[in-house]
Amino acid sequence: MNILVTGGCGFIGSNFIRQRLAESASPLRKLVNLDLLTYAGNPANLADLASDPRYVFQKGDIGDEALVAGLLKEHDIDAIVNFAAESHVDRSIDSPEPFIQTNVTGTLRLLNAARRHGSQLPEGRREKFRFLHVSTDEVYGTLAPHDPAFSETTPFAPNSPYAASKAASDHLVRAFQHTYGLPTLTTNCSNNYGPFHFPEKLIPLIILNALDGKPLPVYGDGQQIRDWLYVEDHAAAIWLVLQRGRTGETYNVGGLNERANLDVVKTLCALLDAKSPRPDGASYNAQITYVADRPGHDRRYAIDCSKLQSELGWAPHESFETGLTKTVDWYLKNRSWTDDITKNRYNRERLGAAQPVSK
Repeated sequence: MNILVTGGCGFIGSNFIRQRLAESASPLRKLVNLDLLTYAGNPANLADLASDPRYVFQKGDIGDEALVAGLLKEHDIDAIVNFAAESHVDRSIDSPEPFIQTNVTGTLRLLNAARRHGSQLPEGRREKFRFLHVSTDEVYGTLAPHDPAFSETTPFAPNSPYAASKAASDHLVRAFQHTYGLPTLTTNCSNNYGPFHFPEKLIPLIILNALDGKPLPVYGDGQQIRDWLYVEDHAAAIWLVLQRGRTGETYNVGGLNERANLDVVKTLCALLDAKSPRPDGASYNAQITYVADRPGHDRRYAIDCSKLQSELGWAPHESFETGLTKTVDWYLKNRSWTDDITKNRYNRERLGAAQPVSK
């Protein structure tokens, strides 16, 4: 199997690539990573894999159909896994247009190239070609405290420009399967966390701000609830869906770990109190600061992943406690990775300005 991964230098994409190349029993011949290397695409996430003969990196845009078509042909691609996306809610509120350009127009052009390539494959391989689109639970909108969790049949009701752009891309993927017969798969995941998570997102932001003695910003009352999924569990689910999922289907991927944001922050503070205490002996809880809530902030997300569990036998390996412990340990051991981003590749003032809660 030769795979094209788009957005592979990002958080989830890089973890997927690392997992695939580390698996000795994988049927992988070649993995091509196409990434434009915008602010959240970090080549350092995969720097140690550069010598792997199965791995090929290409800088470029999924919206460049000629480039994508050339890669599909040159590397004889059997499957596409599309991680490429603008993915930060606060940024989409500030400026929606890049989200439409990448998440909607870019996905459309990627689908166009995939359809042409798939139709030209020899019989036998043509039927096995797959296009897997990685999406988010935010397309479903928000839940009241006692509402059932999002299922694959929950109507879309996106509430931010980011969520709307992802919902549009999901619809395009469905349309290409229904209209053109492109063998597509879609996964909608809950909030990911783990190694290589970009520092503007909630968990790494809290870890780094705590260690730097900065405020730990919490939106509103901090009672927004999210379902937290360890990124390596998500990567394993994507691979399972790519191999065994039914074409044309959507599979929700959740961590089965609903937590209020404030509880996540306090749990992180307790872990850091134990693993890297403040010099003054006080708890990191003292740095928690409440800030004005995000406009239109969704109150609760929750994923029903029973379809993935029953059809494909998937289950998350990590609990929230074990996954969060691994995550804190990783950030404590990899300060040079975070320092490169926060000091050289990103505006540090922006990191401390708000508390993001999306993917």
